[in-house]
Amino acid sequence: MLPRMVIRPELLEVLARRALTEDSARPEAVARLHERGGRTARENLAELVDEGSFVEYGRFVTAAQSQRRPLEELLDRTAADGIVGGLATVDGHPVAALSYDYLVMAGTQGMRGHRKTDRLLDVIDRLRVPTVFFAAGGGGRPGDTDIPLVSALDVTTFAAWARLSGRVPRIAVVEDNCFAGNAVIAGCSDLIVATERASLGMGGPAMIAGGGLGDVAAADVGPIEVMEANGVVDVVTDEPVATARELLSYFLGRTTQWTAPDQAPLREAVPEGERTAYDLLPIVETLCDGDSVTVLRPGFAPELLTALGRIEGRTVGVVGNDTRHWAGAVTADAGDKAARFLQLCDAHGFPVVSLVDTPGMMVGPDAERTGLVRHTSRLLVAAARMEVPLLGVVLRRGYGLGAQAMLGGSTHEPLMTIAWPGAHLGAMGLEGAVRLSMRRELEEIADPDEREARVRELTAYAQAHSTALEVARHFEIDDVVDPAETRGILARLLDAADRDGRLVGSGRPVDTW
Repeated sequence: MLPRMVIRPELLEVLARRALTEDSARPEAVARLHERGGRTARENLAELVDEGSFVEYGRFVTAAQSQRRPLEELLDRTAADGIVGGLATVDGHPVAALSYDYLVMAGTQGMRGHRKTDRLLDVIDRLRVPTVFFAAGGGGRPGDTDIPLVSALDVTTFAAWARLSGRVPRIAVVEDNCFAGNAVIAGCSDLIVATERASLGMGGPAMIAGGGLGDVAAADVGPIEVMEANGVVDVVTDEPVATARELLSYFLGRTTQWTAPDQAPLREAVPEGERTAYDLLPIVETLCDGDSVTVLRPGFAPELLTALGRIEGRTVGVVGNDTRHWAGAVTADAGDKAARFLQLCDAHGFPVVSLVDTPGMMVGPDAERTGLVRHTSRLLVAAARMEVPLLGVVLRRGYGLGAQAMLGGSTHEPLMTIAWPGAHLGAMGLEGAVRLSMRRELEEIADPDEREARVRELTAYAQAHSTALEVARHFEIDDVVDPAETRGILARLLDAADRDGRLVGSGRPVDTW
């Protein structure tokens, strides 16, 4: 007969106290959150990490409000002081995961919660593990009476989280209202995943009203359609946890599980001529492993595509000109978008494939009013500082400073620059070059129709002398290839760059913008 198991009183107290921190201790609050489409912190973390792998920090912490609330209420209403966090694994890889708890005072940030966060951020820095942070919540919480406070501006959480930029990959998930300090956590992250019901802002309704700016509903502070269009959010999805896992996977090393799409369609992927726009994404998805591409910030500066994907299991960044918007010209917003993306890839060791089809930099007085000179120059500076390889592919048009910027400043800056048949390269758009260089001759032609016919004739001549083959003959690019060979060439170049594990990130900070 087995002896009866006796649970000592002190263990029983621990188990009872632990039970108070679980969602099951707050069924009514959980039900209300579910009714409005939300999920609890523990539900999100459980879906994110491998089952049984979560090691929690600070489970038993309560809000610093014992002068205002009895112990029973603190245990019931302020579990974990509104933030759940710890170490875990995702697909067997070590990670860290944190989540503000919307069930505890709307996910606001308490002083002990800040201490917990700081403790975890120190551990994350020591271990250099990728981190997912569920950031939704109402910002700083007034009313913590147990810790002497005046301004509370000495809180170190935001500096500690920002300091991790470039050191560890950091993904923020925003499912609900995310204001003030919580929004800073999201904004300092490398990537932000959000849902349709999210609203982000540096101040919530109370702060807006307190500043004399009127009454604004929480959903109207920073609605997702605004945050997507202005580039704050990287991915909008109705499956935020699955999307966070997918983004996290890019930072977890090379995978051996991949499939190669049929490359033959690339031969017909780019329309003939220069004036027909086309969707760039199918080209990216064909060059990359099957089902491996995630487009980032698609609603912001859509004239420039940025995406993460894989080639033979290795994570790569892809930038490319989308000719459906501004003909693929490099605008001020595109310069910012591309520069920040290059920094992200460089910090974490992702080689970059640049797909070039651009008439050049955006021009004109309206464009210059956007700060074009500075913003587009960011792209050149970011590319010049990259330590990971850049691989250039000219799909159709490679004109002017815009093409140079897409190629890191020169056709010889990438590890290799190749072009597809039918591509043309030049110092500027060929028709514009003709009109500029032959201006006097054209002005002498009185008949407008005859003048335009001469422009077309000269442009055709210029095109014949600026083909990819002609440029390659002068060794201004490295090769002209069958489009169906492109993926194989990229893969071999990446193998050469990663020989003996040389392909590592710079670890430099990544601009938030």
